[in-house]
Amino acid sequence: MLKAQSNERTFNIVVEKDEDNYFVASVVELPGCHTQARSLDKLTERIREAIEAYIAVSKPGTSPEFVGVQQLKMKFR
Repeated sequence: MLKAQSNERTFNIVVEKDEDNYFVASVVELPGCHTQARSLDKLTERIREAIEAYIAVSKPGTSPEFVGVQQLKMKFR
């Protein structure tokens, strides 16, 4: 029996705030897929559009697998 393929995917988004107080979002699994906005609501809308555009022109199965995020604390002199 064949399983129906799902059209749903989960993406990991890194959100940062830049020096001009813009929110900047980058999609971990889609290198070069990013956008910015003044509010988180608008950022969510824009990153969805960016993902759709990226997927529309990309080759299937070419995105890396997300493993995790680490923090590294370092002291400098």
